[in-house]
Amino acid sequence: MSRRTSSARLTFLVLSAAAAAFSMLQSLVSPVLSTIQHDLHTSQTTVTWVLTAWLLSASVATPLLGRIGDMIGKERTLLVALGAIALGCLVAALAPNIGVLIVARVIQGLGGAVFPVSFGIIRDEFPAARVPSAVGLLSAVIAAGGGLGIVLSGPIVESLGWRWLFWVPMIVVTATAVLARRYVPESPVRSPGRIDWSAALLLSGWLVALLIPLSEASSWGWTSPVVLTLFALAVVLLAAWIRVELRSRNPLIDMRMMRLPAVWTANAVALLFGAGMFSVYGFLPEFLQTPAGTGYGFGASVTGAGLLMLPMLVTMAVSGALSGPVAPVFGVKAQLVWGSACSVVACTGFALYHDRPWQLGVAGAVFGLGLGLAYSSMTSLIVQNVPAGQTGVASGMNANIRTIGGSIGTAVVSSVIAAHPRPDGLPQESGFTHGFLLLALTSAATVALALLVPSARRKAEPEPAADGEPLVAIR
Repeated sequence: MSRRTSSARLTFLVLSAAAAAFSMLQSLVSPVLSTIQHDLHTSQTTVTWVLTAWLLSASVATPLLGRIGDMIGKERTLLVALGAIALGCLVAALAPNIGVLIVARVIQGLGGAVFPVSFGIIRDEFPAARVPSAVGLLSAVIAAGGGLGIVLSGPIVESLGWRWLFWVPMIVVTATAVLARRYVPESPVRSPGRIDWSAALLLSGWLVALLIPLSEASSWGWTSPVVLTLFALAVVLLAAWIRVELRSRNPLIDMRMMRLPAVWTANAVALLFGAGMFSVYGFLPEFLQTPAGTGYGFGASVTGAGLLMLPMLVTMAVSGALSGPVAPVFGVKAQLVWGSACSVVACTGFALYHDRPWQLGVAGAVFGLGLGLAYSSMTSLIVQNVPAGQTGVASGMNANIRTIGGSIGTAVVSSVIAAHPRPDGLPQESGFTHGFLLLALTSAATVALALLVPSARRKAEPEPAADGEPLVAIR
């Protein structure tokens, strides 16, 4: 094994550990919110901000720090992101009340830069022939990490307590930061310029205005004045942000880059896949934990529900790892289409065949197969088709769009499931059935969007980017 190959493998292992730790924080606390609520003596509405605060912080920090990483160096930005995660986990583990815990989750969300920076480092450091495989494998790690959080949360809480949901990631992230400082090389590719803070402020504004009502609409009411006002504000701020970005000499996100066929189609697919993934992560365990006395649930514990998610994680990891190596044979478009089709089959299975746990396990395995293929190919499209100096911000925005899709999907599916509760307050079976059927329809729309992805790469006249670097387009 050559020294360079060994170094590249160490770099990849460090990046994988960083990405897995952050992606686990997406879902690690979701199954145990009621435990946290009881222990910290707070309300159900307030405890949901443990999730919402992380979501808002990550949505704002991911593209912003991705751009900063492209400018000042990805290795430095990776260390900053890991430091934020570790600090946030420490504060959360020691939090005496719900307010401090919510602040800690905001700090953790700053670690969202791990995703775009990691993809940028892969593009900078790995030989071009190995980039698709490495991107596919890291994408699989990210996708599986979210599901792994659901699997691990039950055993951790039952044996150690919910505070160890933060002690464990803090230990892992701290060790990862030490290894990153030693084994991740300094960025050879920089994108000179400065941050357009007006664009950053507007980006933060429309994301916050959008994500707060999406997160709270089920309790506030979709037609309440506050929700409608925030949605209107989000539209206004979005329009203003796009206008500023188009006029800026140093755009946070180059809108011409976002119009590239490979980029906008991958982002559109990411939006819908995010809706499906976060919804399945959130509501499949809830279905499994519903008491058997309802006539449709299985009364599974948090640990039991997590174990039934294992088939999904296994197929997700395998298909994601194989995505890069098989790309020269099948191509990224085929993977995106087949991944979307698997999601249609799986969500239909969740809706119509859920009388036995094994049926949900099989459907989950199909869903994981689709996620692994689709997420890896989406990220490969982004990384390979934007200028090297904009890898971080472009992949960061793709990750952000998945998060926004997850917010929209979980809010809508939650409203569908809760629309007609039983007298005991639990959802009716029809609520879950309709929710999963809605996800199947969303996945069918994803197939249609995946078919719009350019099918072949060929040389074309370069289109100048804002910084003068040519954009390589798939047409």
